[in-house]
Amino acid sequence: MKPFHFLLSCLSIREACAQLQEITNFGSQLSKAKMFVYTPANLPPNPAIVVGVHYCTGTGQGYYNGSPYKRLADEKKFLVVYPSSPNSGGCWDVSSRATLRRDGGSDSHAIANMVRYAIDRYKADRARVYVIGESSGGMMASILAAAYPDLFAAVINYSGVAAGCFFTDSVAGWNSNCSGGRMTLTPEQWANYVYDAYPGYNSTRPRVQIYHGSVDTTIAPANYNYSITQWTTVFGYPGRPVQERADTPERGYTTQVFGERLTGVFAKGVGHGVPVHGNEDMKFFGL
Repeated sequence: MKPFHFLLSCLSIREACAQLQEITNFGSQLSKAKMFVYTPANLPPNPAIVVGVHYCTGTGQGYYNGSPYKRLADEKKFLVVYPSSPNSGGCWDVSSRATLRRDGGSDSHAIANMVRYAIDRYKADRARVYVIGESSGGMMASILAAAYPDLFAAVINYSGVAAGCFFTDSVAGWNSNCSGGRMTLTPEQWANYVYDAYPGYNSTRPRVQIYHGSVDTTIAPANYNYSITQWTTVFGYPGRPVQERADTPERGYTTQVFGERLTGVFAKGVGHGVPVHGNEDMKFFGL
């Protein structure tokens, strides 16, 4: 089998064709997740990497076409990795023991191997690897932050949940207590999901940003608080914001800064699937 399948989109007659590639030899794991990479034309040496993790019903190719990261990659010249879920319905495994554990063999392990492959294959800057996920992809982004803190510099979770919140001990489990906002964990228990994902890790963790809508009926707004509690505890921050900005990044959104490594954005009147703010994501990533 050939290792690459190409989808081409030429930017101009003077530039080399940009390419979306399916890569099939990115590493061994039990997950059957697929890997797609978008390489903009004239990619510079030591590029940054952005990993875009799709929502349920999505695919890597679909997220390439439907999210702003291809356009932003063309503008800012970074590499984009688009994982594609192997599971029925297009959701990610965010609920099994394997996916909640570093190199456990499930979907989070597959995405980590995609990143490792991309760093080596494209000689990317290891200090500038970022992940953004929506809904099920946001849940996965939180797990990646917990289990692979050495791989990512920053993580953005749109409309997802805290790492471990969806645990059911099954690949396709739906945790209604988590989705419904009926969890009763202590701050220390929330933090333990992060610590248990990579036991013994005591180095730098990625910066984290959480987006959630105030009228989300799929993943209850309480999940914003669960995520904030998890990461304030891990980072040792106070449970209240040290800075709060109304109508930021847009009207009705409130941005809360809890410390240098944690920001929350609560969207008043917005339901499930807070729209991605690609330009704001670039600012958070430092791109």
